[in-house]
Amino acid sequence: MNINAVTPETLYLILPYKVSQLALLYAKKIGVSTTQALIDIYRSKTYRQLEDEKTKLWHLGPVALLEYLIQHN
Repeated sequence: MNINAVTPETLYLILPYKVSQLALLYAKKIGVSTTQALIDIYRSKTYRQLEDEKTKLWHLGPVALLEYLIQHN
């Protein structure tokens, strides 16, 4: 396995960081707890797309992911 490349097999390594950063921003913007933000994110269409390496959503930073989440869910 090439650890320098994001593949379907390695994407899981970066998802926790992406989701945690997104949850902090989402909680603040929407006015919910961090726990509720995590629940909302993990249940979202955006998360299903984020965990699909082919969408390349993992390229986006937390602010762009927040905007995407708000617009597409």
